[in-house]
Amino acid sequence: MLRRSPLCTNLLLLFSFSLISFSLRPTSALARRFVLVLSQDDLRDAGPNSPSGDTDASFSANGDTSEWDEFGDAESKSEEELDPGSWRPILETDSNSNTNTNTNFGSRSQEETLYFSGLSKMVAAVSSGDPTLMEEASSEIEEAANGGDPHARSILGFFYQMGMGRERNKAKAFLYHNFAAEGGNLQSKMALAHTYARQDMYDKAVQLYAELAEAAVNSFSISKDFPLLEPVRIHLGAEENKEALRKSKGEDDEDFQILEYQAQKGNAGAMYRVGIFHYYGLRGLRHDPAKALSWFLKAVERGEPRSMELLGEIYVRGTGVERNYTKALEWLKLASKQQLYSAYNGIGYLYVKGYGVEKKNYTKAKEFFEKAAENEDPGGYYNLGVLHLKGIGVKRDVKVACKYFIMAANAGQTKAFYQLAKMFHTGVGLKKNLPMATALYKLVAERGPWISLSRWALESYLKGDVGKALLLYTRMAELGYEVAQSNAAWILDKYGEHSLCMGESGFCTDAERHQRAHSLWWQASEQGNEHAALLIGDAYYYGRGTVKDYDRAAEAYMHAKSQSNAQAMFNLGCMHERGQGLPYDLHLAKRYYDQALEIDPAAKLPVKLALASLWIRKNYAGSFLVHFIDSLPEVYPRVEAWVEEVIMEEGNATILTLFVCLLTVLYLRERQRRHAGAAADVAMVQQPNE
Repeated sequence: MLRRSPLCTNLLLLFSFSLISFSLRPTSALARRFVLVLSQDDLRDAGPNSPSGDTDASFSANGDTSEWDEFGDAESKSEEELDPGSWRPILETDSNSNTNTNTNFGSRSQEETLYFSGLSKMVAAVSSGDPTLMEEASSEIEEAANGGDPHARSILGFFYQMGMGRERNKAKAFLYHNFAAEGGNLQSKMALAHTYARQDMYDKAVQLYAELAEAAVNSFSISKDFPLLEPVRIHLGAEENKEALRKSKGEDDEDFQILEYQAQKGNAGAMYRVGIFHYYGLRGLRHDPAKALSWFLKAVERGEPRSMELLGEIYVRGTGVERNYTKALEWLKLASKQQLYSAYNGIGYLYVKGYGVEKKNYTKAKEFFEKAAENEDPGGYYNLGVLHLKGIGVKRDVKVACKYFIMAANAGQTKAFYQLAKMFHTGVGLKKNLPMATALYKLVAERGPWISLSRWALESYLKGDVGKALLLYTRMAELGYEVAQSNAAWILDKYGEHSLCMGESGFCTDAERHQRAHSLWWQASEQGNEHAALLIGDAYYYGRGTVKDYDRAAEAYMHAKSQSNAQAMFNLGCMHERGQGLPYDLHLAKRYYDQALEIDPAAKLPVKLALASLWIRKNYAGSFLVHFIDSLPEVYPRVEAWVEEVIMEEGNATILTLFVCLLTVLYLRERQRRHAGAAADVAMVQQPNE
């Protein structure tokens, strides 16, 4: 979606009396593939096989290498085990049960009962827009927190951080999150890690993110990397991301209905895809292992190899079925015979652990991992990296392990990012680099079980429950998810008072809502969201929700410009041209305009107009034309508001359209009448005289 630059629309008004707008293409909404590039300086000088010394000393805090064993347990754990205090019992009740969540607290302690009761009321309050119910929820959560419940303390920290039901207090938020983290609440650890990372306190952030990344890795698949589950960006620039939302409607999506119809008609590929959607909870569907298993079994009857591999995964983990390593091995071997090379990873895993086979056999495991790697499977690279790192069945060689991990990471293998993070963290194979370790750990940690918050938020938004969606995205924003920060800020700006934003006392005031949106946009901009940085700059430039501050506007545009954003470069050119927030410098202004055009050819018209403005300033300094150009930024918002509020108001727009149509009809009829009259006159002239 194209975006208008508020700074420079005055140039277009100067050269046209119609309301023309231009924009440059923002790239912040586009996903960037993470490619890890390391220099020779990043590599340690230690020999590949050094059995002692600094390399081994830093290999593990206790000198024990067992913690590096990525061939961990295959046991399938519930989200409640992986994410204590999960909101799932409230947000995802059993669809087959008529029992209300609020009544299922009998087996819990008094504090846990208060926590889940308060959580349930909090969600209901934002859905219905009931401030009184929100006060009850806050009271119950505070009582549970005072009783020592760590998960209630986590919510209380969230309230203080956002200023919900109480005055915003970052110090108290930090304190309660600390207490919650010590009690085992992983979401509070995410919030603390994000806080530390923002303040460049990497020594603290890296420790928390390391623990969170480990919890995330424990939920990953065994034989292959699972599909990338990322929060959906519900907007593109200032507009709703309709295409992404359409694809997230689950069973209501027309494409999914067609796919399911094809599966029901016997299409094996469609059966596999429907099974995948249910198994991983993709495209807006709920995670449903039973449905997935049913579709996979139907697909393998028709020889679908990918379903065979997933059945092997299911039987290894015991997801929805009784764990059976023998069956798992059978399915994985069948899949590998169909040239599904990723299945070799599952077979190799079973030989490493000695599951479903006579005994552990590292040599055979290595052979299977090599077969996968030879066919450029990321899992094969990763597993060979683990073997060389640990010296399992091969001579230990950290540099070779590092090479395999980089290949796997650049192919998108998440667990490889985890291993590289550990290497940067401990200084094994790579020079110790805490900022890099923190970034990589965070990348992995954000794919942990708490990412379910994003799915529930999206479901709520698609159902029109904006208040609930805002609450969930705001919670994720506190955990450090850039997409959630952007989504929550966009909802606040887009829906205004209809966002059902809860403030210190009841609904958010305009000031509270602007402040919260501003804070969220700023956090998103810190993580590379160019659109957020541009919005922050616009807010400071025009004083929208904050005090006018040209210096901070320039700082925000500089931040977006550092990410090669053409719109930001154009705006910086405008500020140099006018001497606002930046030194008055026409040469620098021209340089920024030229750079904007180099990056985005769509900027050709606005850049030409801007260069014309520079020419006028240079040759007619102090003239009426320059004063007129300078006055347009003050005039434009009033003209734009009049067009949007009067002309573009639905009723007026309809009347105006009908009026224009009527004038067009009258004009065409008059034109036809005149042509007919002219034709008659010509005919009379051409008649011979009698």
